[in-house]
Amino acid sequence: MPVITLFSGSYCNEKEVVQEIGLRTGYPLISDKEIVAEASQRAGIPENRIERVFSNKTSVFNRLTRERERSLAYLRSVLAERLSEDALMISGFAAQLIPREISHVLRVCLIADMSSRVAAAVQERQISDAEALKIIHREDEKCAAWMHRLYETLDPWSASLYDICLPTDKTSPDEIAGLIEKSIDQSVIKLASGSKQAVDDFNTAANLEIALVKKGHTVGVEVKESVATLTINKHVLMLSRLEEELKEIAIQVAGVTAVETKVGPGYYQTDVYRRQDFEAPSKILLVDDEKKYVQTLSKRLMMRELDSAVVYDGESALELAREDEPDVMILDLRMPGIDGIEVLRRVKKTHPAIEVIVLTSQGSEADKKTCMELGAFAFLSKSVDIEELSKTINAAHEKISQARARQ
Repeated sequence: MPVITLFSGSYCNEKEVVQEIGLRTGYPLISDKEIVAEASQRAGIPENRIERVFSNKTSVFNRLTRERERSLAYLRSVLAERLSEDALMISGFAAQLIPREISHVLRVCLIADMSSRVAAAVQERQISDAEALKIIHREDEKCAAWMHRLYETLDPWSASLYDICLPTDKTSPDEIAGLIEKSIDQSVIKLASGSKQAVDDFNTAANLEIALVKKGHTVGVEVKESVATLTINKHVLMLSRLEEELKEIAIQVAGVTAVETKVGPGYYQTDVYRRQDFEAPSKILLVDDEKKYVQTLSKRLMMRELDSAVVYDGESALELAREDEPDVMILDLRMPGIDGIEVLRRVKKTHPAIEVIVLTSQGSEADKKTCMELGAFAFLSKSVDIEELSKTINAAHEKISQARARQ
């Protein structure tokens, strides 16, 4: 039996349409929430950070953690496993990850005229037309960013992306359900051998992507009839060695019968390929208003395999802690605006798992006592040897790792 995917604009009567389709077909609904929850459990990444892949927001730590790439890999894995079944209805952003080669999927778009959507938002939320329009535009921008990332189109509601586009302001939920029921009876979208192979390849590709990302590799992955093609899009000094390592990982994945590697357009750019070590501290935030000092410190830490992000004031540090939650924060004490002690106090109150190392040139014994009482991991002078600072960062990371292992 076919699978139905639904992608809807906000305030386009999606809930009522889904209910009618379910009544007519008996198809169970799988939502983004369910897929994200399962991906989160498998990946060990919080649900709110998995959901971030659907927006155009990317963590400042992503180049260090590859969290976005890992999230996508696990989302694809969950979807691929669900597609081993049939007679399903999948709604939301995640459904758009299903490859076009899987032909027994009926891709449905639900959209309505803006005036109808605004009126629905006004009625539901008891807000003005202007407020409703602003909300809808913001949500449409999120949809557009997602579809552009996947299909390089600026119009998320383009008919070329779907098998059928239905205007919910001109067609009742019952009529829409009837049209979809009729469509899934057509033989062209029945589960055929070619589509079954495409599902198997999608599942294999997802598992291969996970196997690679677990080893710290981020490369393009494609599987066709059990043959895996890996595309390297960053320059690497020893290409043949990387290719051998990738092939060794890939051939061990169930469903892969052969592996090919190639370089993509990005290989010829100046960026250099680097395998990510997920055991090393990766979400380090440096907070200091002395720009030259903190930039130099970041480079010196990088030479010791400790990559970091940098902000120059307390306000930015607190905002980033809310958005991205670093593991370790290296914090200056004396800064204009919100000073280091206040940043420490707020961070430990709202995000106690963040380990804060105070690094200052002006701290007194009283400051040290205050910081340690507030929960700082360490209180160091800026004159500290870089090796000692590196050891302290690694010790803080070890404490975090042990705490997570106990959870």
